[in-house]
Amino acid sequence: MPLGEHELGATATGSHHEPHSVLGAHEYDGAVTVRTLKPFAHEVAVVLPDGSSVAMEHEYDGIWVAVVEHAELPAYRVRVTWSAQTEPIELEEPYRFLPTVGELDLHLIREGRHEELWQALGAHVRTLDGVEGTSFTVWAPNARAVQVVGAFNGWDGRLHALRSLGASGVWEIFAPGSGDGDTYKYRILGADGVWRDKADPMARFAEVPPATGSVVTRSDFEWTDDHWLATRAAHDPLTSRMSIYEVHLASWRPGLGYRDLATELTDYVTEMGFTHVEFMPVAEHPFGGSWGYQVTGYYAPTSRLGTPDELRHLIDTLHHAGIGVLLDWVPAHFPKDEWALGRFDGTPLYEHADPRRGEHPDWGTYIFDTGRNEVRNFLVANACYWLEEFHVDGLRVDAVASMLYLDYSREDGQWVPNRHGGREDLEAIAFLQEATATAYKRAPGIMMIAEESTSFPGVTRPTDAGGLGFGFKWNMGWMHDTLEYLGQDPIHRQYHHGEMTFSMVYQYSENFVLPLSHDEVVHGKGSLLRKAPGDDWQQAATLRSYLAFQWTHPGKQLVFMGIEFAQGTEWSEQAGLPWWLLEYPLHRGAQQLVKDLNAVQAEFPALYERDQDPGGFEWLIGNDAAHNALSFVRRDASGDPVVVVLNFSAEPWHEYRIPLPEGGTWLEVLNSDSPAYGGSGVGNLGRVHAEQLPLHGREHSVRLSVPPLAAVILAPERLRD
Repeated sequence: MPLGEHELGATATGSHHEPHSVLGAHEYDGAVTVRTLKPFAHEVAVVLPDGSSVAMEHEYDGIWVAVVEHAELPAYRVRVTWSAQTEPIELEEPYRFLPTVGELDLHLIREGRHEELWQALGAHVRTLDGVEGTSFTVWAPNARAVQVVGAFNGWDGRLHALRSLGASGVWEIFAPGSGDGDTYKYRILGADGVWRDKADPMARFAEVPPATGSVVTRSDFEWTDDHWLATRAAHDPLTSRMSIYEVHLASWRPGLGYRDLATELTDYVTEMGFTHVEFMPVAEHPFGGSWGYQVTGYYAPTSRLGTPDELRHLIDTLHHAGIGVLLDWVPAHFPKDEWALGRFDGTPLYEHADPRRGEHPDWGTYIFDTGRNEVRNFLVANACYWLEEFHVDGLRVDAVASMLYLDYSREDGQWVPNRHGGREDLEAIAFLQEATATAYKRAPGIMMIAEESTSFPGVTRPTDAGGLGFGFKWNMGWMHDTLEYLGQDPIHRQYHHGEMTFSMVYQYSENFVLPLSHDEVVHGKGSLLRKAPGDDWQQAATLRSYLAFQWTHPGKQLVFMGIEFAQGTEWSEQAGLPWWLLEYPLHRGAQQLVKDLNAVQAEFPALYERDQDPGGFEWLIGNDAAHNALSFVRRDASGDPVVVVLNFSAEPWHEYRIPLPEGGTWLEVLNSDSPAYGGSGVGNLGRVHAEQLPLHGREHSVRLSVPPLAAVILAPERLRD
């Protein structure tokens, strides 16, 4: 089969867009022409299935050729002698294998509808025709040529140039001999004539940073959480208890990997009574100080803490302990590292080409072009990947507000209106709707949670009703308002009383999570403990009362690690948590309070069952600004009540009368001023008796001793009979 010098030259340099049309076996004129690229070889021969061989001739710059007198040649090997002094070796020929990606896969990729994209693209260990190797498949539609380089080819990409699979923009090759653990990159020739080495966007494992290579991996993990998944699918998260412990895995206890965390983190979270953990992003990222929010490997769990299967083991262990796992997910932007997604094939590919839409002014990052089918597919499939391949129970989507608005953090002239002349990013909105709808369809019982800081309507409204389709939204307004209130001196809080009650004005507009996240204890904000005025005791008491308010307010609770034991310094991912503080009573007391709040919440469904039902909450006294006091009742699905009384004054209030929803004896089931928590011990000796004395329209009321900077939770004695 004759070829011109141009085709041979392009193939020899690895810059041919379809090297399989040159290399490999090709029927021609009643025989088969076989070509192979073996630079620096001394002798090369084709080894036929019957063991016979045909010598090859050097044709052009490392390309060897032979004509085999067969009508067809389905299988063969090549025998290579590198020098006159070495023994020949037999090698499998990568260019004799058919594509490992099917036409249906390519069609779905073009349409942006491949919900299992990770099964089609990336590096996959396979056995083809009895030969073990790895198929490498990558989307690079504007590339002139693509090679894969790794130790298996001496980092010489000429030996494994990928073929273009037409209009799909996908490139593919099967590399015999490559396998689990091999490090690789794609070497891409852009339209500008520049070769670039890039990590695989679909890599499922990566080298430990600062190294940047992708790693071939295969999973042999066997899940044992079928019961958990079945139970999850049968439960409604809105009416279920959810107490979330947010964790930065690398610094919870520095030095622990996924496998160690499976024991230590699971034991701690179980003992504390949390129902869920939320991992800050575990997808691979080059800079540890980004805490995972600058992602370069969307399909690769960070190798800093172990292998993907070890992460699966951690999640499986948590599920066995009855703990759900939420994961932070970052589809809003990605970093500009030249070896990663940015300008992947030499052109703006994953990012929008217009910098007014494709670059984030605050974070110095690229913004995904969600209007492009393949990019939208990359992200939607990524959500499914974490939910299905790692069994996570929900995704908390980071920086949703930055995706919704074209003018986010931009001045006039720095943004382009949408087709209707508005500021909403219609393509990003459509992407979020597709991501949430697809996730809920494919993974029953999971939760999609939005970190959304504006009043964008319908974040948790179903997509078929025009909403974004999230299950929950972080209530950033509640967090900002209440922290502003607690930052005031108690004598001035009466003038800010509305900041503690305003959240109930809009409570039922969305399904809310109440977050006290890592964002509140970084970047110079100090610790949550030190946000309140006063001495150590007053600050600890304020924190305890605030946590009690969070646990009893409608909505699901989230606290960042360290808050539960009143960490006194700002969190640092380099230092880890100061566990030694638990030697001191105030810190040990805060930890015990959180443990007891979880226990009380678990005992009384009124504190979670009707979070989104207006009938589940009533103010008893909501306007007592003069006393810095609040009281309200929560009810469960059966109507049984729990009463909460809060005093954010530094003074105790004795003989403080509040109405009660029913008569009888009420138990003081929690008092945040208990000496067990480091408090002063002001209380009501464990129980109170309602008087038939009407107050605020109710038939019964009671006189209480309400401790300073404290919360008291009351429940009818009959509920414990």
